[in-house]
Amino acid sequence: MKFRKTLTSLALLSALPLGRNALAQSTPTATQQLQLSAFVGGTGTFTDLAGGKNLDVTAGADITVLTFGRFRPAAEIRGSYPINEGTISSQKNFLLGPKVEYPLGRVHPYANFLIGRGGIDYLRGGYIFGNVRYLSSNTLVLSPGVGLDYNLTHQLAVKVDFQYQHWDTPAVASGSISPKAITLGAVYVFDFNPHHDHAQ
Repeated sequence: MKFRKTLTSLALLSALPLGRNALAQSTPTATQQLQLSAFVGGTGTFTDLAGGKNLDVTAGADITVLTFGRFRPAAEIRGSYPINEGTISSQKNFLLGPKVEYPLGRVHPYANFLIGRGGIDYLRGGYIFGNVRYLSSNTLVLSPGVGLDYNLTHQLAVKVDFQYQHWDTPAVASGSISPKAITLGAVYVFDFNPHHDHAQ
């Protein structure tokens, strides 16, 4: 009887490593919930003011903390500053808001809705409307948009982005303009879980 108990105990002890290995193999590969990415790019902006155009530098960041199925909601912050103002107006803005991404392999299409502050400098001595010469104005900016990131590696991607904006300005009869901004840029994803495989 004593021998049988001893044999049973040894069998149980020897089975512990096998059980531990089986549990490890049955556990899904870990994926990071927190994801931070930064992007920078060149932006062509059609200012919607007398045919003006700006060439901007746009930079920003996204942070994702949760996933819902294949959807990845995130918070985005970005700013655009003109490096070539054209001849009509110079438009700069700072925006933030929600973004939702739907990864499809290497392609990550998304939509966002950004809100922030924008400033317009009217060039060449100002912009005349009616009997008033406008030199500058500031306004709330609404900016819904769509885009996609294409993963080159786990941490690097290229970005194509389109924003349709709403700016209020006293310099036009309608009281508002709708600039359109197209950005081509690069994305860097910060890896907080480098020892595990991740989905694209």
